[in-house]
Amino acid sequence: MTRAIPYAILTARIGIPYRALCRSTYRNPTIHNIGVRRFNIHSAANAIPVHMRKYSLFALLFGVAGCRAWYSHQSQSENIVNNDVLAAKTNTPKGPMKNASTQSEGIKVTIGTESLSTDDLYNEEPISKRVDESGKRVLEKLTPLQATQKLRRNEESYLIGRGRGVMRYDVVQIPSNDPIEDDHSEKIIEVPYTGTDAFNQTGTSGDWMFWGVYDGHSGWTTSAKLRQVLINYVARELNSAYKNATMESSTGLPSNEAISAAMKTGFLRLDNEIVNESVKKTFKANTKLAAAKYLTPALSGSCALLSFYDSISKLLHVACTGDSRAILGRRDQDGKWTASPLTVDQTGNNPDEEARLRSSHPGEEHVIRNGRVLGGLEPTRAFGDASYKWSREISEYVKEYFFGRTPSKLLQTPPYVTAEPVVSTTQILPEKGDFVVMATDGLWEMLSNEEVVDLVGQWIQKQSEGINGDFWKNEIKKSEKFSMPITLNIDSQNLNSQKTPIRQKQWGIKTENERFVVQDKNAATHLVRNALGGNNSDLVSALLSLTAPYSRRYRDDLTVEVIFFGNGENSGEVTINKEASATKMIKSNL
Repeated sequence: MTRAIPYAILTARIGIPYRALCRSTYRNPTIHNIGVRRFNIHSAANAIPVHMRKYSLFALLFGVAGCRAWYSHQSQSENIVNNDVLAAKTNTPKGPMKNASTQSEGIKVTIGTESLSTDDLYNEEPISKRVDESGKRVLEKLTPLQATQKLRRNEESYLIGRGRGVMRYDVVQIPSNDPIEDDHSEKIIEVPYTGTDAFNQTGTSGDWMFWGVYDGHSGWTTSAKLRQVLINYVARELNSAYKNATMESSTGLPSNEAISAAMKTGFLRLDNEIVNESVKKTFKANTKLAAAKYLTPALSGSCALLSFYDSISKLLHVACTGDSRAILGRRDQDGKWTASPLTVDQTGNNPDEEARLRSSHPGEEHVIRNGRVLGGLEPTRAFGDASYKWSREISEYVKEYFFGRTPSKLLQTPPYVTAEPVVSTTQILPEKGDFVVMATDGLWEMLSNEEVVDLVGQWIQKQSEGINGDFWKNEIKKSEKFSMPITLNIDSQNLNSQKTPIRQKQWGIKTENERFVVQDKNAATHLVRNALGGNNSDLVSALLSLTAPYSRRYRDDLTVEVIFFGNGENSGEVTINKEASATKMIKSNL
């Protein structure tokens, strides 16, 4: 009886926040209107922050380099390969998913868009993270050779031999946090094409290709969950949009507006599961163990950058939630590279984003303070970050009875942060050798858009001169040697919205013409090396020698993907590019 009274009080209190949550839950659009639904969204597009102010890097590093501190920890290494290649038959299967034999070195091939399950966010698989295989952490001064080994430890490269406009993509990750809070995912889905006329490809199939980069913060669980399921959520919505278009359009392709709406719906559905449905499940279970399972991805947060390429239309749709960035590199008629941003950074320093938030929360002076939402969160759009989305009542209840944070004193009319992305559409020209760079904001703190495109151009030039140069010579016309500056293609109104490189000033180095170097086979690794100092091997070694949490003062987690478009061979296979992939990546694919 004495236990029943407090338990009755506890359960009686659950109803109030639970009902409040239900009122604010995102409502899913019906299948019939998903392809044409419009979202009311405003187009969103060098002072150094306190945590990045200049400290004595070398005093910090070499003061401890003399003594090497070893300590062991429980390693949670998992050979998780983030790349799934999905292939569908010409006729979309109506039955359950079937497994097929692999077409490439260990990369799993699955059949059918019907396999893209989004039914239960938490019963599919545990939230997991790939970390270094070593069970030790070492604090020591890295030699240039050791620095190179660290740069290449997590690099991957894949050759896309499907003859559908994409030749290759490279990816690399460099942690600053421990474990890294960034993540990424890639997927290829072969789909039937039933349209006619416009593309003259009746009866063929096409590829949906996805590349995702996720910049986590306040933990790694939200970005890891995005790696596991975001592409599936978006592909499900796109599948509905394409089915509707088959009945309504002779081309069999949905409009750009319909694709944009589908991608937004996929993002919002997933964030609703992470932020709101997780609370319902926790309240229903009413245990701290359930809270630990369901609430962790809601309490941390993540930006998301997802690119979707349709090989039939050759359109690239880029959905951006947060401040990760994608840029397009393309040669003009004179052979010069042009850098075209495909996204705009969504932060409190973006005038459009600030105006959107002030319009949604009138009278709240501090909705943006010091360039941050309520003075705390820099990105204005993100997954998770429930403390900026839950009501004060729910936040306080979760903190008191489960696991949560004290809500901000400035919290009045949540939600302040949304996962709804801004979607851009770009016509890709594979015959021109287009490439796209996707990266978390850590790269853009070190390099400008122009520098990134120029560096990839230099890298392509170097590869065309090498032993395997025919691969590049056959697909990309060789031009004269590249030199800065290159053309920047950007609307003037967005110039003040993009972050600018500030790390060189913090590191106390000068921007010299000869600071870049080309020595990596992986284009993404090449970018990261030059972001960290390039030709200044001493600086590269020093920055990579710093360990968490001190390294975070000087460099962020880095995740970079480089996608190369071109009319390559059609072998039907996706293979790992061994010369540009880490040994452990090759082994995990055998």
